[in-house]
Amino acid sequence: MDIVGKITAPSPIANIGNVDTGLGALLDMAVKTIVVGAALYALINLLMAGYAFMSAGDDPKKVQGAWAKIYQTLLGLAFTAGAFVLAAIFGKLIFDDPTFLLKPTIPTL
Repeated sequence: MDIVGKITAPSPIANIGNVDTGLGALLDMAVKTIVVGAALYALINLLMAGYAFMSAGDDPKKVQGAWAKIYQTLLGLAFTAGAFVLAAIFGKLIFDDPTFLLKPTIPTL
């Protein structure tokens, strides 16, 4: 027997814990946008470094600078991918769900 009765959430906040709508969707979209932005930046940076490498000619400083830019771009991509791998590992170890940190949800009351 339920003494208090059923309490329903008001309609503006009823879907706040759902990943498809509300704050969960905003966080998911923000993470995806940042990753796509990082990938586009890396692509542009690699193209510019390749052009700098081809136009360096016999100047060893320019060649060294182009290689440094290529290494730094690839290192940045490795960090971006590594962040997702670490998030999946920590999600599995702590919450027993690899996607817990990658697809955030806000629990409803």
